Amino acid sequence: MGLERSLLSKEGFMSVFSVLKRIILGNALKDDQLKSEKLSSLWGLPIMASDAVSSVAYAVEEILIALLPVLGILSVRYVGWISLPIVLLLLILVFSYSQIINHYPNGGGAYVVSRENFGNKTSLLAASCLIVDYIMTVTVSVSSSTAAIAAAFPVFESHKVIISLISILLITLVNLRGMSESSKIFGIPTYAFIFSMIALIITGFLGIFAGTLHPVITPPNLVPKSTLEGITWILFLTAFSSGCTALTGVEAVSNAIPSFKEPSQKTAKHVLFMLGAIIVFIFSGTSFLSSFLKIVPISGTTVLSQMGKVVFKGGIMFYILQFTTSLILILAANTAYNGLPILFSILAKDKYVPRQFSHRGTKLSFSNGIMFISIIACILIIIFNSDTHKLLPFYSVGVFVSFTVSQFGMFIKWSRSEEKGWKYKAAINGLGAVMTCIGTVVVFTTKFLHGAWMLLFAIPTLMIFMSYTHKHYVEFLKGTSIWGYDYNYVPSKSRNDFPCIVLISSLTNASLKTLEYAKKITSNITVLHISTSHEKTQDLKHKWNTFKIGVPLTIIDTPYRDILTPIEEFISEFQKKLKKGESLTLALTRISGNGWKDAIFHNQTTFFIQRKLQKYENVATVLVPYFYKKTS
Repeated sequence: MGLERSLLSKEGFMSVFSVLKRIILGNALKDDQLKSEKLSSLWGLPIMASDAVSSVAYAVEEILIALLPVLGILSVRYVGWISLPIVLLLLILVFSYSQIINHYPNGGGAYVVSRENFGNKTSLLAASCLIVDYIMTVTVSVSSSTAAIAAAFPVFESHKVIISLISILLITLVNLRGMSESSKIFGIPTYAFIFSMIALIITGFLGIFAGTLHPVITPPNLVPKSTLEGITWILFLTAFSSGCTALTGVEAVSNAIPSFKEPSQKTAKHVLFMLGAIIVFIFSGTSFLSSFLKIVPISGTTVLSQMGKVVFKGGIMFYILQFTTSLILILAANTAYNGLPILFSILAKDKYVPRQFSHRGTKLSFSNGIMFISIIACILIIIFNSDTHKLLPFYSVGVFVSFTVSQFGMFIKWSRSEEKGWKYKAAINGLGAVMTCIGTVVVFTTKFLHGAWMLLFAIPTLMIFMSYTHKHYVEFLKGTSIWGYDYNYVPSKSRNDFPCIVLISSLTNASLKTLEYAKKITSNITVLHISTSHEKTQDLKHKWNTFKIGVPLTIIDTPYRDILTPIEEFISEFQKKLKKGESLTLALTRISGNGWKDAIFHNQTTFFIQRKLQKYENVATVLVPYFYKKTS
């Protein structure tokens, strides 16, 4: 009786969980609905722009912060000169990433460029840097937004971690609802911020031309000493690297090409060019205004806030600017939720991360990648107490490395191909490589003692893990491959005829062992395959016929990519046909012999199927272990 109540409670819990999942995430989408989920130029722009425009809004302030301790109020004179090479580098990056979009239509950005032009080791460096930077984008953006809330409402100061965790949870849930919905929910506030910044710059320029806008009064403590001679190269490079925060987020479009509507490459390029134009306009405009108005960072407010107060004279537009600025800080995290899961899916197909990252979820998003970002970001928020200053040293170093690798990669590509116009393309990417390399060195060295030194351990650790994952999967596929295996099917000689279902996803030595086990215990065998991929199913049917497996193959298509529900429905129908006192056996393959590695790289689906079928009284689940042999 106690067991029966336990089973009922489990079934009830799963039912409630399914209902809650449907309410929160919405109805599942079929595979053929993927086209409707992809991003148009209209909604793709704000999704990909949120990180970039939030960064460019504070780039001028970062330049001034680098100059102010040495130059004082004279800092404003050099903002324009430092902004010029940053704008030049931005144009080079836009050109470069447009070429990457042309030549690498499946996404992946710096990873695929370096894989083709440098090899696996450099590509893993690029991938590791992108992973780190995407995750830090989430943590820094959310922490900055929380800090802004705490500054406005001091009562929340002691609850910053909780607020940050809730923010990440909300962003995660919206992204799990699919690209189409998340683009509209996050797109409108991003557009509001972009239009607020455009209004700020246009209003400011009109005020300058009309003679109604004047420089602010300089605080006395910012007047430079008479011994000051001017800017040095070291100071210039430091300010340049600080201002290059305006460039973070540009790479996101080339990483997420498959997310755009067809023709995806054309749509991605449109988004990239629009994003580039917006960044150039906002960055150049705010640079000019800050120089003209002689605005410098002061305690308790931001350069952008001071600029808005002077230009809008404290009117309604000033408050709209402040509100949309607060929103864009948290929405900047959303760019990572669109770029990193796609990068993970590419890495999974290349066998560098667990293959679960290549699976699409209920709403056709790469939900495992989304959950991974959320979990790691939450852990970092807790460890660093949602302190932006502690998290900042890890931010932007990774993206600069990926910039440099992609620029050098494209330079090598043009040099090797010698296609029409290759010399000017190589020259542009060569210049970009040198500039981003300088930025990488300066950013890393200036942030080294503040915590960036930990990246020397984090990035190589990621590279080692991905290398090991690749080696494991290659060895596993070789060890379980049926090709070259001398297999002759022999019908079952068992006198038992109780039903047994053998569940297989592909025909390998591992699944053959499970089939051989079933043949030993019964002659009444059904082989079941749940089809989530047409290509994999066709490959299975080809091998099935080639090796002349004498057992009928039952295939069930699942357009929702859900394996558990079709299995459960099939088992339920099968169970109704059982005779009195008869039971059904379900044979599953379990990869064994590698300890914790088997739990990470294999057996997840087997575990969930076993748990799902526990409620069936007349169904026995048998796990057939397979110990694969290493080939090297």
